[in-house]
Amino acid sequence: MRLGVPKEPENETRVAIVPSSMKKLTKAGFEVYVQQGAGERANYNDSQYEDAGAKIVSREEALSCPNIICINFPGTDGISKNSNVACVADPFRNSDYVKQCLSANITLMSMDMIPRRLSRAQSMDVNSSQDNLAGYKAVLLGASNVPKGIPMMTTSAGTVRPAKVVVMGSGVAGLQAIATAKRLGGVVYASDVRKSAAEQIESVGGRFIEVDGMDDFEDESGYAKPLTPEFIQKVNETVCGVAKDADIIITTARIFGRPAPITVPSEAVKTFKSGAVIVDMNADVGGNCEDTKVGEIHVTDNGVIIVGTSNLPGTIANTASMLYSNNLTTFITSLVNDGEIVLAEDDDILFGAPEGSDFYVNGMGGVLICMNGEMHQKQTRLMGVLE
Repeated sequence: MRLGVPKEPENETRVAIVPSSMKKLTKAGFEVYVQQGAGERANYNDSQYEDAGAKIVSREEALSCPNIICINFPGTDGISKNSNVACVADPFRNSDYVKQCLSANITLMSMDMIPRRLSRAQSMDVNSSQDNLAGYKAVLLGASNVPKGIPMMTTSAGTVRPAKVVVMGSGVAGLQAIATAKRLGGVVYASDVRKSAAEQIESVGGRFIEVDGMDDFEDESGYAKPLTPEFIQKVNETVCGVAKDADIIITTARIFGRPAPITVPSEAVKTFKSGAVIVDMNADVGGNCEDTKVGEIHVTDNGVIIVGTSNLPGTIANTASMLYSNNLTTFITSLVNDGEIVLAEDDDILFGAPEGSDFYVNGMGGVLICMNGEMHQKQTRLMGVLE
């Protein structure tokens, strides 16, 4: 079984497989072909891969393997018919990738589509592993840009009060942001549209911001539901009111397959104090702050610093690559049966839970998007996007 690992595009510092995964992959029966220089930007050099048992090859050779693992969709040029490609395709936003695979008869497995509520999926869940790191790095970016200290300090010159941090959203990224800000010594307030999140927020040291009329806005996939415009405005007003005197505001709201909702409108930014830092974790999908500039850090007229850094996991590429590699190694080795890749119809990770299961999600399958030139029958929501 040949497994190809191509180099990611210039804007991506991570690599899909790291040398420490080679032992498990080799034991499962894979020969791993890594494109020359694929891991350099994540501090994994070619000699480390070779020492671990991988072969260093050209891009053409890596893409000619029947099984390809990467982070970004690699395109279809150079990939043979019936090859398996596992990556983060984000198919609802990138329907053209799916169309390319359908035309080229390539099997596409998009790891961001993993049925995250399945216990077996936890060790394969790239969303959680990368979001966790993004939440951590968002707080560090906030701390490095805010013009004041974070923890309480008692000095001979006087006492420094701790920084106030507001985290908007408490999914995986939000909870890690809360915990990181708390460890740095900040006083942390956090919100979420899922009322059930209050206990989780408090468990990592945050103080829950409750909004009147809040229900549990969580869908059957485990993601936050889209909200009515009226309730979004109510949440924004409540949370932005708490954030008026905050030093760091972290926005984490991301709706699966949709543009990021605006949680910090321009009018709210005008009320924030000079020197406050907004770290927008969703700059790459439209941004939660109305004034975010993708890939930039800029200062508003009233002195608010807005951080629009995209691909936060990529800013700590070594660790992010290691976790992604662990996720994908666990995934791809789980498909091996008697020395070959088997895409079994009863595999809930690939095809989603069966109808009648507590984990069944209507209109959604698993990570397998298309094969044999056809969309999988369970991906009806995605089919609607493609039409």
